[in-house]
Amino acid sequence: MGDKKKKFMIIDGNALIHRSFHALPPLTTKTGEMVNAVYGFTAVLLKALREFKPDYVALTLDRKEKTFRHERFAGYKATRVKAPDELYAQIPRIKEIARVFNIPIFELAGFEADDLIGTLANKVDDAVEKIIVTGDMDTLQLVNDHTKVFTIKRGLTDSMIYDSGAVKVRYGLSPEQMIDFKALRGDPSDNIPGVKGIGEKTAVELLQEFGTWNYWRSLRKTLI
Repeated sequence: MGDKKKKFMIIDGNALIHRSFHALPPLTTKTGEMVNAVYGFTAVLLKALREFKPDYVALTLDRKEKTFRHERFAGYKATRVKAPDELYAQIPRIKEIARVFNIPIFELAGFEADDLIGTLANKVDDAVEKIIVTGDMDTLQLVNDHTKVFTIKRGLTDSMIYDSGAVKVRYGLSPEQMIDFKALRGDPSDNIPGVKGIGEKTAVELLQEFGTWNYWRSLRKTLI
């Protein structure tokens, strides 16, 4: 038998912060400081640490600056309502929690936490099992034989682990098809338009019948 694979847990900080803030009542300290997002984030962190017992952990966070997506598409997230200041005020506390656990924090101007998650998952050797802890289903496109997604489904108590099989059961698609799925149906939460007249059902049907753009592009290369 070979050595057991080491585990690298990548935490989607902003997804967990937003989920915790909106899932929990406005908890405060005796001095009146709002800490519901801090409490929720810490509860999920402890749950994931107990469940996966990772050898390595990293926390990714968004920054305030606009990203390269805003440069390419001016309407990116234009319809999204800004979160309350009480949410953002808790991020420094969450960074303190990470430092107490000796968890390195990754954030980079011009990029979102999603970009850093994808980079970390891609760059780390496949000899290491990667587990992405998030509430954002966009990360399912990163699932493969060496990467799983641990997502919080409702509130903070209901969770699920997605591997390739679970993605197929949920969407009828493979993880690598999720990119084209989003491109076809669009993403209203980020104000990204899809193909006119194509919703979720039609997008799935098209991908099931014709495959992904990457497949046809690779096939074209072999024929030329």
